[in-house]
This record gives sequence, structure tokens and C-alpha cells, in this order.
Amino acid sequence: MILPFLTAEFEHEVSSTRKLLQAVPEKDLGYKPSEISWNMGELAQHIATIYHWYEGTLTQDVYDMASDHPERGNPNDIKATLDLFERNVEKARAALATLTEQKLQDNWTMKIGEQVVLGPTPRGIVSRGFLFNHIYHHRGELVVYLRATGNKVPGMYGPTYEDSKRT
Repeated sequence: MILPFLTAEFEHEVSSTRKLLQAVPEKDLGYKPSEISWNMGELAQHIATIYHWYEGTLTQDVYDMASDHPERGNPNDIKATLDLFERNVEKARAALATLTEQKLQDNWTMKIGEQVVLGPTPRGIVSRGFLFNHIYHHRGELVVYLRATGNKVPGMYGPTYEDSKRT
């Protein structure tokens, strides 16, 4: 019963993520708000890479990140990051299409080598927390980066502050 809603949310949020990544200007890819932060290009690339994780999360019962080597691309090239995003979205969409209501209830585990770092947890919970919400978290960071560098933030859930600001 929940699967059609997850799929609809996925498609809506892919569109929002695309808008946000398209708003990242090449000139500001090196911006970072602090020494311990990623720069804007690295953050955008991380967002694009999370879509790669859908495949291992939705199609495998145990996902070993140590044996998975996702394509990273060049964080200094926003066009390359957008291309990576589109390729990973297609993989994520295909993985999402393999899900069943039962698979959402099945336990899933993430490992890095022999170390268990998440799980065992029902895949449906992991899908929302590790995949969907993880992307939303980093998109929020990217919005802050864009605003800090004076760039326009695209509306993802309606008009932005800048769009609705009264003069």
C-alpha cells in the first residue's frame, strides 16, 4: 500500500533535486562555509551519488559499501555532476521498480567490510531514513550554500523567500 506513495515521492523529489543542482553555478563550486565542510561541488556530487545507493539498498539484503565503488565524477564540474545525477536516478528508478510491499518489510543491513553500520532494519524504514531523508538533509545544506554565495534558490515546494519577498 505504501509503495505507490514512495514512488510518487521519489519522482517529485527527483525533480526538486534536479532544480537545485541546476542552480549551482560553476563559479561557486569551491565555496565552503567552514574548514570541516565539503565545498559546494563536493556537496552537489554527494547528493548525486546518494541516488546510486538506491540500487544496493533496494535490491540487496546486505549492502557492503566497501565492495561498492560508485562513480564520483569531478566535483569541480557541475555539468559532470548533473550527468552523474541523471545516470544514478535511472539506476534508482529501476531499483525502485523491483520493490514489493513484502520487500519493504524485509530486513536490510549495511556493512563496510565486516563492520555492520546500519541494521538489520526493515527496508521501508531504511528507504525513508537512509535514502530519501538523507537527500533532503543535504539539499537543505546546499540551499544554505547557495544563499551564502548570493545565488538564487529555486522553488521546490512553491515560491522561495526571494520569489515572495515584498518590496
